[in-house]
Amino acid sequence: MGLWERGETAMDEQGRVVTEEEPGYGIGAVARRLGVPAPTLRTWNLRYGIGPSRRSPGGHRRYDTDDLRRLEEMNRLIRTGVPAADAAREVLRSRGVPSPAVREERPARPSPAPEGTGTVRPDSAGEGAADEGAAGLSRPRPQIPTAAMLARAAFALDSQAVSDWIGEALARHGVMWTWERLVLPVFETICARQAESGAGVEVEHLFSDRVLAALIRLVERPARPVNDRPVLLACAEDEQHCLPIYALAAVLTVEYRVETRVLGARTPYAALGDAMRRLGPAVVFVWSQRRETGDPAPLASLPLLRPSSRIVVGGGGWWGGLPASVSRVTSFPEALTRIGAALR
Repeated sequence: MGLWERGETAMDEQGRVVTEEEPGYGIGAVARRLGVPAPTLRTWNLRYGIGPSRRSPGGHRRYDTDDLRRLEEMNRLIRTGVPAADAAREVLRSRGVPSPAVREERPARPSPAPEGTGTVRPDSAGEGAADEGAAGLSRPRPQIPTAAMLARAAFALDSQAVSDWIGEALARHGVMWTWERLVLPVFETICARQAESGAGVEVEHLFSDRVLAALIRLVERPARPVNDRPVLLACAEDEQHCLPIYALAAVLTVEYRVETRVLGARTPYAALGDAMRRLGPAVVFVWSQRRETGDPAPLASLPLLRPSSRIVVGGGGWWGGLPASVSRVTSFPEALTRIGAALR
């Protein structure tokens, strides 16, 4: 799997092999010590600048004892209910340096439910309603909802609760967990309700908007990208379902430090070709969700570059007869594996 292997102590922040003899701590060792997933540590580094501060003689980024103390303190604050952004500010303030621009994060709040569904209570997620914060003040503890709770908030059109809960899930568990455990099940619920009653388009639009807003914030150029040529992601012409490509771009950015460019929904093939000529991407990923947008013929007209770009397509809309040079993937992990192989 190359770049996408998740070795615990064998890879550094940029996906390079490190050895146990090198000084400092690898991300796998830190993750085990703190009980915090490695993707979360990468997110803290990307968002808040709390990460490895030294390089080993082999040129690999490693956590030293001061980094470890900062991470332990941040983890402690978060466990007492302090939002991740506030915990990062507190840790950086105690370090005696200015804190970087940190996105505002708010703890989730109870969301009203539609009539007949009962009241959504964040403490029903099993994590407690409040704890003592670092300043001795009672703070509502951020919650991770169940898919059913998130769906009820969406049907109540409670955009704030949807945003808060998705943001907290992304910060704690990463993009793939949030996508598979929350986003996809909620969309299934929304689509089932639409099939039954013909209503609920406004719910789909609100939920899609909040998910997209959360993902876009993650798709920023990494400080130290692992790739020289970007990965270019776009929807097929007239395809408006763009969330999957933003989710894929977010995983590539946050977990693997891959530089991406996302063109979004309804990208004309002529515009995609122009972008390829200007960027010279290593990989071009094209998404088609609906059969109406899955005609593979225009893919053959995409420019042939030197060095070449690997063309990968995903989604259930594609017809048969893809050009021989085009690869098709059918799952999130397969897309990551195929893109990773092209970046080696």
